Amino acid sequence: MKKILIIFAFIFGIGSAHSQENCLLEQKAPNHLVIDRADVLNPQQEKELESYLVQFSKETSNQILVVTVNSLCGYDKSEFTYTLGEKWGVGQKGFDNGIVVMVKPHGKAGDRHTFIAVGYGLEGVIPDATAKRIVSKEMIPYFKKGEFFNGIGKSVQTLAALAKGEINSKAYNKKADKIPIFPILFVLGIIFLVFFSNVQRVRKYSVGHNMSFWAAMMLMSQTRHRSGGGWNNFNSGGGSFGGGFGGFGGGSFGGGGAGGSW
Repeated sequence: MKKILIIFAFIFGIGSAHSQENCLLEQKAPNHLVIDRADVLNPQQEKELESYLVQFSKETSNQILVVTVNSLCGYDKSEFTYTLGEKWGVGQKGFDNGIVVMVKPHGKAGDRHTFIAVGYGLEGVIPDATAKRIVSKEMIPYFKKGEFFNGIGKSVQTLAALAKGEINSKAYNKKADKIPIFPILFVLGIIFLVFFSNVQRVRKYSVGHNMSFWAAMMLMSQTRHRSGGGWNNFNSGGGSFGGGFGGFGGGSFGGGGAGGSW
């Protein structure tokens, strides 16, 4: 019995040590701004994103850290993200101008999470409501399709623009919530033209072949179904910059930000 207990204790100890080793919160702050623990970025994507964030840090002193993880170490998504930013000191001391973008992409439905933690110094230009819109409109729609580079890239570009003052949260919120009327009208116009053109073709066919309109429509429909088509997918890339990251500066976090799950 004693031997069995020793074996269980040994296995539990190994498991605990392994868990601690894999928990990002227990790791020293790295010298990188992109940490892809969940392996959702290819090497080129990771390099482009890292270069963009390094350049942004050099130009503004603001810092954006992107992390993908397989585990939240028992924390909820918000607590994990701002705790990581606090432990690693993302941003500059006294300015607290850091942002942490966390993505946990794997798991069952509802157990895949993302969160944007915003440092004290940037909460004014990136309020919680704006962070929530970035998550719901620029990240999760891409994540649901498995396009993590696009979702992360778009969110980072928006966060950088807000932090630099190129856009403000009020204008962004208005744009994000605006219903795109012109594209809708354009699509409806195309549908109407196609429908009208088909009606004219069917009517002409029915007169030429001395049959009813509905009989002609059914016959032409069967002919069209013998052939098909498809859509192409296109992904946009990003630019690259030179240089290296010099390390975090001791920024602080107070729980500001927003997240979501899918």
